[in-house]
Amino acid sequence: MGQIAWLGPHDPFPNPLLEADPDPSVPGLIAVSEQIYPGQLARAYQQGIFPWYSDNQPVLWWSPDPRMVLKPSNFKCSDSLRKIIRLFCQNSQSQVEVDRDFGAVIRSCATSTRKDQDGTWITHEIMDAYTALHEQGNAHSIAVIEDGQLMGGLYCVSFGGMVFGESMFSRKTNASKIALAALSAWCLANEVYMIDCQQETAHLLSLGAVPIPRKDFLEQLQVSLNQTKIDKSWTFDKTILHHWL
Repeated sequence: MGQIAWLGPHDPFPNPLLEADPDPSVPGLIAVSEQIYPGQLARAYQQGIFPWYSDNQPVLWWSPDPRMVLKPSNFKCSDSLRKIIRLFCQNSQSQVEVDRDFGAVIRSCATSTRKDQDGTWITHEIMDAYTALHEQGNAHSIAVIEDGQLMGGLYCVSFGGMVFGESMFSRKTNASKIALAALSAWCLANEVYMIDCQQETAHLLSLGAVPIPRKDFLEQLQVSLNQTKIDKSWTFDKTILHHWL
């Protein structure tokens, strides 16, 4: 059994493409650090690594095998969701807003109650780290607005031609699905091959995501990082949803 690396501020991450999991009893756990150091989060994502931990734990860095991904073209827009999207688009008081209030979206993801989940992994440190990524242009929020109220949304990370989905929330049934449908349609328009969903859940499976070998994910990630066609402005609204109608 190997030893999981404890990272300091400038230590490199182990390469999950070249090295086996250091501790097979904790599959996917790549490294640990005392905190999220400046620049560390950006480096992690570009190696297919992400943080996932709870308050009162050190920062745990993961690269799971298999890896859950959603190809935007495989997003499952059911007949019932298509009807909801059509009504949403017809409602003059509804809108999809990108990056208008990143803080409100990530706070909503952190405070949303989820089935079979006690507490949240979105700690204050996580919110600060992803807000810094947002300010650098590498994290984005998609908010579903109705009658001026935030009904649902998601936030994600983007480097090169790769999008990494992070967390979704809904205050109204299907609001997060509308946000993911908008993101998937935008990814299709910008030649984004896949959206990283990190870990398998029944909800993600129902929306078209599938697990793939970590090796395949990391190889595609390196290809995607070198793509420059993605629209850096991240500017779109609810008309992007017309793709599914």
